Amino acid sequence: MEDQDKSLTVLLVEDTEDNRFMMRRLLEITGYRVVEAMNGEEAVRLAKAECPHLILMDLSLPVIDGLAATRLIRKIPACERTPIIAVSAHDTSDFQSEAIRAGCNCYITKPINFNELEAMIAQLLI
Repeated sequence: MEDQDKSLTVLLVEDTEDNRFMMRRLLEITGYRVVEAMNGEEAVRLAKAECPHLILMDLSLPVIDGLAATRLIRKIPACERTPIIAVSAHDTSDFQSEAIRAGCNCYITKPINFNELEAMIAQLLI
């Protein structure tokens, strides 16, 4: 799958520039094409335009929060089955349950353990 990864697009939705930069670099080094959104509204627009293979969705976003953006993305026919990983600093079962109900496939907490994230992405893209 390593050769295939080069053509896979990840939509990275993160409002904090430092976090976005770090995650983008790690994803690009792994071989993914990364498209970035800084808020939920941009995320929905880019999901429609790009049809990414996977979405990393921060839950605390300006304009439209990550949960609302996820619900809207799930209504886009081309994105109904796109894996979405919720990313949050909140590590409670309530937040995780809410993210799964909104349409996220998995939940990872900040600070992100990139090995854990890589394994999660690989499992979702099988």
